[in-house]
Formats: sequence, structure tokens, C-alpha cells
Amino acid sequence: MLQLSPHPVVAIVQARMGSTRLPGKTLAFLAGKPMLAHILERVQAVPLVDRVVVATTTHPEDDAIAALARDLGVTVYRGAAEDVLDRFYRCALEARAHTIVRITADDPFKDPALLQAMLERWIRLWPGLDYLSNTLEPTYPEGLDLEIFSMDALTRAWREATLPADREHVTPYIWRHPHRFRLYSWKQERDLSHLRWTVDYPEDLAFAQAVYQRLYPQKPLFLMEDILALLEAEPHLQTLPRRVPRNEGLLRSQGLRSSPEA
Repeated sequence: MLQLSPHPVVAIVQARMGSTRLPGKTLAFLAGKPMLAHILERVQAVPLVDRVVVATTTHPEDDAIAALARDLGVTVYRGAAEDVLDRFYRCALEARAHTIVRITADDPFKDPALLQAMLERWIRLWPGLDYLSNTLEPTYPEGLDLEIFSMDALTRAWREATLPADREHVTPYIWRHPHRFRLYSWKQERDLSHLRWTVDYPEDLAFAQAVYQRLYPQKPLFLMEDILALLEAEPHLQTLPRRVPRNEGLLRSQGLRSSPEA
């Protein structure tokens, strides 16, 4: 697939209500607004993102996600529930994307400045990359994970991936085959990978609500450094998130983790 430009850059927000660990978390309220609304606000603030699309399922329980996105003026694509790779591919195809940013709807702290910087690097290196991410060698808090990849890479993964974990989590087929895809690992000097800023459990939600209560009224698009400063001022907040392995959902789908308590 010949692509002469990295644009349009389409951020696809995968969202559903049927989480097994914390059902309905996508629409849980933070500072008076649903978590999904905050995530959309943060991604839409990135200058290099041309379009934002919510990719949800065809299940009736996800009608509420589609309704909220449309109320906020965001395009919605509805597709397969379990085969998220297929949902992503068809969503990106419909959006005519050349570059895709994968966003998960349980990460309310996505950093607009970080995503902008990563997209700037992607565009400078275009078309020399297939995939750029800060998850290959994690140095950022879990929940600030960002993945950028080409439509060509997504198409190849969609055609070739057969393992359930590859279909459920969209990108493993790409980053598990470095001999077939050109990968770029984005890292920072500080290793903050031990910090958990994603929402999978009630304790995680309590942490997100506490952070938003303190930071959002003064600075709606607060960044990673603002959260770090808050945690330094109020270190007790760091005890709220549940202590679980990083990428627990992926590990469980690969059969490497039998239960949330294992």
C-alpha cells in the first residue's frame, strides 16, 4: 500500500461497557464528566491529530457510548466485540486513515503534549517506520501508553494475525514481529513504569477521581508532570491504585495470568 503522506492522522478510541473487572468504567464520572468525555477532550487537543473516532461494539449495552460520542460531535464506528483488530481495521478504513493512534478508554490521563511530541517524531521519520510506541520498553506510567502505526501495518496485521490475543489487543502481532515491521521505541530517561495510572479496578477509579478533583478545575488538560507534582505533595494518593502486573489484560488473554488475584 503506497502512502505519500502520514495524514490524515486518526486517533481511534476503543471503548466498551462490558469490562469484566470494572463494568461501565468508560462512563464513570471524573470531576463531573464521563471518563470517555475527558479522554476525547485530551486527544482532540493534540494539533497533529486530524480526526478522532470512537470504535465501540454493536452490543446494545454500548449504545450509551455511541450516544455520548455523538453528543460530543465525535464520529462513531461500531464493530466486533472480541475481534478488536477487525474493529480497528474497518474503522480506520472507513476514516481513510494513513496514520492511526490507538487510544484505550480506560486511560484518563493520556498526555496531549506527549502524543504531540511522538507524532512529530513519527512525521519526521515518515515513511521509514511502521510502528512507534512508548510501550516496547516502558518508561512511562501505565496509562500513558501510546501507539502510533501506519495503515499498511494495520492492514498486514489484520490479514495475517490468527491468535486470539493478537485479535483482541490490536497491535501485538506488529510488535512481536520486529523482523517484519519497522519499530521505534520511545523512551524517557526517568523510569516511571512502576506507576499505575490506568483504570481497571475500583481502587484505580478512586485514584483517578482524586487526581481529577484536585487538578482538573484549575488545569483541564493537566499533564504527566502535574500529576507527579501532585503525588509529591500528597504521597498518600499513590497507595490508591491496585498493585497488579503491567498489561494485566494482555497477560490474561495470553493465558499467562489465570485470575486478577493470581
